[in-house]
Amino acid sequence: MAGKRFLIVNADDFGQSSGVNRGVIEAHERGIVTSASLMTRWPAAIEAAAYARRHPALSLGLHVDLGEWAYRGDTWQPFYEVVQLDDEPAVRIEVARQLAAFRRLIDKEPTHIDSHQHVHQREPARSVLCGVADSLGVPLRHFTPSIRYCGDFYGQSAEGFPVPGAIAVDALEKILSTLPGGVTELGCHPGYGDDLTTMYRDERAQEVPVLCDVRIRAMILESGIELRSFADLPPLDRPPTQDALGIYHGKTPARPTKRSMARRRGE
Repeated sequence: MAGKRFLIVNADDFGQSSGVNRGVIEAHERGIVTSASLMTRWPAAIEAAAYARRHPALSLGLHVDLGEWAYRGDTWQPFYEVVQLDDEPAVRIEVARQLAAFRRLIDKEPTHIDSHQHVHQREPARSVLCGVADSLGVPLRHFTPSIRYCGDFYGQSAEGFPVPGAIAVDALEKILSTLPGGVTELGCHPGYGDDLTTMYRDERAQEVPVLCDVRIRAMILESGIELRSFADLPPLDRPPTQDALGIYHGKTPARPTKRSMARRRGE
């Protein structure tokens, strides 16, 4: 139907810690979260995967984890780096490893793909993940034209400074009121960060009650917005390929710059 609005609410970082898992589960069971993206490298991924297997209504994608960076002083400094972002062979091998881990944990393919701090917006991760998404016929955040990504529900600026009011009920209502027709993915990061070292910690617990607020659910119903998960979407019209990690070969880029990292809202 022309002009119909569909909303996927996707929780990133599922599996990064037990506290994050609790927040994602609460926001799914009591709130509007319909999908989540799994970080397979962390010990808590096992309990996250076990929950997802028991609750198939929460569609599960792969949250590729190549590292995490925080803006300190006038530059981005790593909390951790899994591989060098400009090392195409290492990126390809690591993505293959994480996809294989997802399959072992869930016993099925991911319903969608994205990455921690949106590192796949740059080469070579971009080409690697475009190849994986094409081979599986699933959406890749930012690169599937039929799905608009919205990262506005996020409590920090591009440099990691708090943004007062950005993750309040009225802020989320404003985001929802301006949704265009078609499918929108709204990124979120519910969780409890006491067991987590990250640039985005305290804000996670603030997101949970907003995503669970009855006023948000009521507004969605009254506005005619339909909640969906990635699993509800029809398959993408892309032919399968034999090798998910051998399709594209990206160029070797420079390391992250302030400008490129500043674009990463809703990480």
